[in-house]
Amino acid sequence: MEAKTFDLQQYRREMEVLVGSAPEMQLFYEALEFAAAAHEGQLRRSGDPYIIHPCATARILAEELEIHNAEILAAGLLHDTIEDVEEIVPIVIREKFGAHVEAIVVGCTKVKHHSGDRQALKKLVHRQLFTGAAARPEVMIVKIADRLHNLRTLDSMPRHKRQRIADETLDFYAPLATILGLFAAKRELYNRALANKFPKQGHRLQQQISRLENSPLLNALTEKIQEILQAANIHAEVTVRTKGLWGYYDAKNRILRKEIEIPQEILITTGDKISCYQTLGLLNELHPPVPRTVRDFIANPKPTGYQGLHAKAIIEGNKYLFKIRTEEMARSAQCGLVKNWNPNDRKLDRFLTELQEMFDILGSNEAVSYRDMIAAGGRKEIYTYTPDGDLICLPVHSAVLDFAFHIHTEIGHRCTGAMIGNRRVGPADMLHDGSVVRILKQDELVDFDLEVQAKCQTPRARSELAKAFRDRIKQVSICTGRSVLEQEMRRYGLSFDLIEHPGMEYILFYFNIATKEELLQRVGEGKVKMRELIYEIHSGLLESRDILLHQPTGILNRIELTTVDPVVVKSSACCRPTPLDRGLVGLLSLRGISLHSKDCFQLKKMKFQREDAVEVRWRLRATAVPKPQKFVVADVTAKYLFGRLSEGPEEMQIMEIVQRGDNPGTAFRSWEVHFTVANLFGLRRVIRHLDRSFLVYKFTFRQ
Repeated sequence: MEAKTFDLQQYRREMEVLVGSAPEMQLFYEALEFAAAAHEGQLRRSGDPYIIHPCATARILAEELEIHNAEILAAGLLHDTIEDVEEIVPIVIREKFGAHVEAIVVGCTKVKHHSGDRQALKKLVHRQLFTGAAARPEVMIVKIADRLHNLRTLDSMPRHKRQRIADETLDFYAPLATILGLFAAKRELYNRALANKFPKQGHRLQQQISRLENSPLLNALTEKIQEILQAANIHAEVTVRTKGLWGYYDAKNRILRKEIEIPQEILITTGDKISCYQTLGLLNELHPPVPRTVRDFIANPKPTGYQGLHAKAIIEGNKYLFKIRTEEMARSAQCGLVKNWNPNDRKLDRFLTELQEMFDILGSNEAVSYRDMIAAGGRKEIYTYTPDGDLICLPVHSAVLDFAFHIHTEIGHRCTGAMIGNRRVGPADMLHDGSVVRILKQDELVDFDLEVQAKCQTPRARSELAKAFRDRIKQVSICTGRSVLEQEMRRYGLSFDLIEHPGMEYILFYFNIATKEELLQRVGEGKVKMRELIYEIHSGLLESRDILLHQPTGILNRIELTTVDPVVVKSSACCRPTPLDRGLVGLLSLRGISLHSKDCFQLKKMKFQREDAVEVRWRLRATAVPKPQKFVVADVTAKYLFGRLSEGPEEMQIMEIVQRGDNPGTAFRSWEVHFTVANLFGLRRVIRHLDRSFLVYKFTFRQ
């Protein structure tokens, strides 16, 4: 293939037609000259001049996404300069084009050096991108335009790279385009990525789609609608859109389906809103809609700003989706709130806030799957209502907590459930279209479980829960760090009071740590080399330096906990230890404390430093057991079991006794006993009583 040439002046003239040449656009044209000089001599894999790519990215932003903001367009031109041109660093971009452009370009710049494997690098690149987008959402808009052009020019890439780019597009960029309301870009991203991901199946499906496009039924259908509208003196254009490969993609199972429920949509474009509603009325007479499928997105726009009337109808055995919009609505549907992007536009406030919250959590919390969260953000919506009738639009499968956090952050953190009609539901229960929800709350903050976060669908709810989880882990990490550092200093004859010494500021600076609290937190997470820290304290804060520092061996530092919070303390799956076991070892990490039995075979295989592990004990009376517990008893008569339970400790409050299965011909049965205790001390008394009762039982601690 012959390499292209690039006419910079011709490109400039074309962009002047698109965005004009007013004084406020001069920043863009300065960036054009700068980018051309920076990429001079660089070639793409196809042999084309590299400058074609950033120029095409900027053109996509202006022409297809209708963004005429000079700073965003300039960032589109410059998005690869820091990454690909050694002489260009962020400060150069800032000095020439300002802090806003610099922030977008830095957000678009990939990590260059990484010592981990390819998968870890991929995650790091995405986390960095999310962090940049949390500060400047425009980063993601530029990256989507960048990816769109890369897909259009993918032919020069080897097949394995095309597959990798396709996978990343399907998991990352196409769903993000959906969240941003860039529906035209979304369809093209999916179509091109799927064609590369599933070349053979995609080709067969494309032939099937072509046959649908040429169906004679459609011509008759559109002509009939056109006649009825003309008779009612409604000027409208009726077209058919046959869904491409994007409509057949099952994102959950990552496959292409052979058939879908609605492969074609009838698009009706009218002159004004009144005509939209009149058209819907005429359509309902001609083709009665499927019950509960009429949606009014004109009166109730989607969060992305999308407007239109939707209705589904079955015609000659085939189901169709009708979309009725004005020309302006149809145009806006292609680029949503991104069109004429202005971060100061009040219409963008809530949308931008939720978007930034999602990017913030994805950039800062490795425990969150960005694929799951992005997919949740791009799902279809349901309409729910407050008792006062206010509309709350949420993703399908949203939980009560999604609704609560949408109303207010503080309400979400104190939510104990909700009333839907006269039925009480829990905070993780799923809402349905049309639900009227009254949130129930308490005065204190609720300590939600990790599983609750997985059931939430909105970025705001997941983000707020993740922050709460981090705060709970942080508090325990600080206490753990204090205990560990105090014991470690005692080993060397150092007083813990030394951390209050004025010279401690220099030690914090050495470790690049801002505060003493952060130091304790890092120690509690196992992120500080203890020998190095002790050496710095000893050599920097003591006048007498005659103590020899030898690496301690053997015994671990010990901590005492007063919580069984599963967000903080995680019982490992390999040995399933409980807080009542002796000889427990806790491995310290950013995610909290991972518990192992000291004899655990997996623990013995692990390589870790002594300061990365602690001996864990609990203060039994001070540690609450918030959840009901259960034990299962096998092969015992009801009389014997009830007798032993009646002799049980007063701390055990029995909730329910359930017989399991049937054992004909014998009085021996298996039983489930559900009970509550106030604290670990009470639980230990219950377990000791069971051990003395000669019962064959199984108990699994529920955190």
